[in-house]
Amino acid sequence: MVVLAADCLVDTDVIVDLLRGYAPAQIWIASQHNPGISRSVRLEIIEGALNKIFQKQAINLVNEFESVEMTLSDFAWAEQQLARLRLSHNVGAFDCLIAAPAHRLQLPLYTRNLKHFTPLLGNLAQQPY
Repeated sequence: MVVLAADCLVDTDVIVDLLRGYAPAQIWIASQHNPGISRSVRLEIIEGALNKIFQKQAINLVNEFESVEMTLSDFAWAEQQLARLRLSHNVGAFDCLIAAPAHRLQLPLYTRNLKHFTPLLGNLAQQPY
């Protein structure tokens, strides 16, 4: 059995800010005890790399975070949320997948995209900086 050490989850936008060297993101992440990321965030970050150099930097950065694995129940919950919120709130499939482990584990998800994540997670969706 794998013991989860992450005490919060981080959304893709925070990782992008870290890759860009955005000082508020760097200060905030340094103040966190043990942030984790979902596999969905890892996929989005790797997908966004413009070339091999940026891809290597991105992979090195996401490897510094604990990866929180998805479960079948996460996928089922994400599908339900997508059907519930896609048309009314423009919530996307990756948003639902990123939110699912936070919902299951009842961990805060730090994101700058409260517009999409608050309908999914309520108060678990939090602004990091």
